[in-house]
Amino acid sequence: MSVHGQLLLRHHTPFIRFWLARVFTASGFQMLTVAIGWQMYSLTGNVLDLGLVGLVEFLPKILFILLTGHVADRFDRRKVAALCQCGQAIVAITLLVGSSTGSLTREMIFVIAFMMGTARAFEMPTTQALLPNIVPPGLFPAAVAASSSAMQTATIVSPALGGVLYAVAPAWVYGPALVLYLIAVGMMLSLPSQQKPLKQKISVESLLAGFRFIRSRPEVFGAISMDMFAVLLGGATALLPVFAKDILLTGPWGLGLLRSAPAVGALLMSIYLARHPIERRVGPVILGSVAIFGVATIGFGLSTSLWFSLTTLVLLGAADMVSMVIRGAFVQLQTPDDMRGRVGAVNSLFIGASNQLGDFRAGVSAAWFGTVPAVLIGGFGAIGISLLWIKLFPALSNRDRIRDPLVGDEKAS
Repeated sequence: MSVHGQLLLRHHTPFIRFWLARVFTASGFQMLTVAIGWQMYSLTGNVLDLGLVGLVEFLPKILFILLTGHVADRFDRRKVAALCQCGQAIVAITLLVGSSTGSLTREMIFVIAFMMGTARAFEMPTTQALLPNIVPPGLFPAAVAASSSAMQTATIVSPALGGVLYAVAPAWVYGPALVLYLIAVGMMLSLPSQQKPLKQKISVESLLAGFRFIRSRPEVFGAISMDMFAVLLGGATALLPVFAKDILLTGPWGLGLLRSAPAVGALLMSIYLARHPIERRVGPVILGSVAIFGVATIGFGLSTSLWFSLTTLVLLGAADMVSMVIRGAFVQLQTPDDMRGRVGAVNSLFIGASNQLGDFRAGVSAAWFGTVPAVLIGGFGAIGISLLWIKLFPALSNRDRIRDPLVGDEKAS
């Protein structure tokens, strides 16, 4: 991208508001997640309850998968996103009052987790579909990278901040999180409205349109499915505590570094891609990034040094960000505006399922074959996926540009 293009994005006021809204929302969510985990464990002392909280938060994505995308396409996406953020603000208020009065119970936390999961199930495809309505197509790849950096920034900073504030008092977490959500609501509602809402009434046909569209486009289906299977096979996050304690012989501080390392790599890569977006040979690049993800996973599995492990995880996070940015821009620009919400909902489900099932796969493999073999199997599996997808999806592997000359407001040169 030219320097002029970078300046356009940097001084594009609607995008800056959108980016800040995402930073504040993601930060609020990360702070709430840390605090809810500590709150639940302090109430019950049961590790299983922590896993159940995550499962309850994920459940709405499955229950409302057909509805979330339709809502994003049929109604004003700014208002839908703002309403979801208001829902999460209500969660923060409920936690603030419950923790201050001592009335918070295990069952209430499960209900609150379901509420937050529901709000995020509607928010994620809506904000994904909203971005193309804000920035012009020529700036979109850089905007996706810059938008992704918001999530990585929140992932690195906010959990630690939430933990420090919770150590003072729970109200010190829930109060600031509430303020962040309210600011995000104001910024989201201030965005310009350029969407043409879907006129079609809700029906089985319209609800399933997202699945059918993805299946009908080999490049889109290939990009989404490749990421899902690569993360499903290569994910090793669930095994980090085992590596930290038994292999790398470090303590909780080392585990914290291991958990932050992929986000650091992803953040650095997203900053680079925002300034130098990938405009050519996107098919080979996304396939190569998945292969590098697998190689980094193998390196991590073989490592017995904390610092080498951190290096491999930074590389892993950077490679995953390349794949995520290209896939995000590619899917959004290949999808007509009136279907972006439904396609985004399916994409979000695939991503969420791969992360959850990937942790489950890693745990089962570790129980069967051992911790290190489980990670190595995942790494080689991710490499195998990238090679297999070259054969299964030649349209994706031969793709040159992100934008389709038949889709969008202007033709790619």
